[in-house]
Amino acid sequence: MRSDLDERVHRRLLDAADDQQLDDDALTELVRAEDPLLDAASVAGVVGRMRARMVGAGPIEPLLSDPAVTDVLVNGPGPVWVEREGRLERSDVTLDAGAIDLLVERVVSRLGLRADRATPMVDARMPDGSRVHVVLPPLAVDGPYVAVRRFAAVTLPLSRFCAPPVAELLVQAVADGRNLVVCGGTGAGKTTFLNALCQHVPAGERVVTVEDAAELRLPGDHVVRLEARPATPDGLAAVTVRDLLRAALRMRPDRLVVGEVRGGEAVDLLQALNTGHDGSLSTCHANSPVDGLRRLESLCLMGGLGLPLEAVREQLSSALDLVVQVARGPGGTRRVVAVEEVGPDPTSPVRTLPLAVHGLVLTEPLRPPRRTVSS
Repeated sequence: MRSDLDERVHRRLLDAADDQQLDDDALTELVRAEDPLLDAASVAGVVGRMRARMVGAGPIEPLLSDPAVTDVLVNGPGPVWVEREGRLERSDVTLDAGAIDLLVERVVSRLGLRADRATPMVDARMPDGSRVHVVLPPLAVDGPYVAVRRFAAVTLPLSRFCAPPVAELLVQAVADGRNLVVCGGTGAGKTTFLNALCQHVPAGERVVTVEDAAELRLPGDHVVRLEARPATPDGLAAVTVRDLLRAALRMRPDRLVVGEVRGGEAVDLLQALNTGHDGSLSTCHANSPVDGLRRLESLCLMGGLGLPLEAVREQLSSALDLVVQVARGPGGTRRVVAVEEVGPDPTSPVRTLPLAVHGLVLTEPLRPPRRTVSS
């Protein structure tokens, strides 16, 4: 019954000459006209749902407004799922096929993109920084599917990820200009942790960030943010992370921050780190520090330059100082589970030396700092 009333009121909104100018009083009159016997609480509920349809992301706007929600997942017609405080749960919002089509059109069209049979997959960033991914039929068998990763507006301190001794080790590593890579699985908190690390970059340094979807929020007056762009249906060519990284090197950065290394840009990043861009930070998908280095090896080998494995390992050994592993813990918490130093031996597979495990500092970094920091 509620859905039927909502649809009748929505049709009245569509028939209005200028429905975007309707205030809550006018919406209340429309609802009363459809059902004069409806109680005040139910009327307010219909008004709220109509307002959500008219602005923002439509029916999922209340979910995106919930600060505890990190992901909103539409799996085709039916209930909308959310991740709240690290746990997946079914929300009170239910969408039919028409509502999902309207949602996709609302989100995609205002970003200047298309979602149709010719372009059945769309990646985009919403105005608030949240990332949205849309997959349409026939690729989405039971779709359309929509996944929204909310932008975390609040920057978390390092103390939320690790014990004070480990946090002090990492803060000193950033101050000393060591090159760090943060590894972890999907949803492990890599970007959030990278953002926390960047809060400790000394003031006055020029930082250039390169991201597939801009999520980092760095302090300071000298931060330059670059964001990749996919190819568009109207003929605009794609601008990749690799393109932006090469551009960043011409922008006189003191530090480079690459949101995630997932392709041939790994070669350009290592070359940059070996030519004086100390104190740079990045992330990659991997299940352990050693796996992270192996993944970077593979990405470099696929970078199209034909580098031999030995040369890649030598570049890794000289360019990187520390690998930090983050993982999701009980209750959805994100924690630093290991900090390891990259071993210096380029003649064998790249090795790591443990510095900290599960909150315990085992030893101090063995390499001298890359920068001299005055006291």
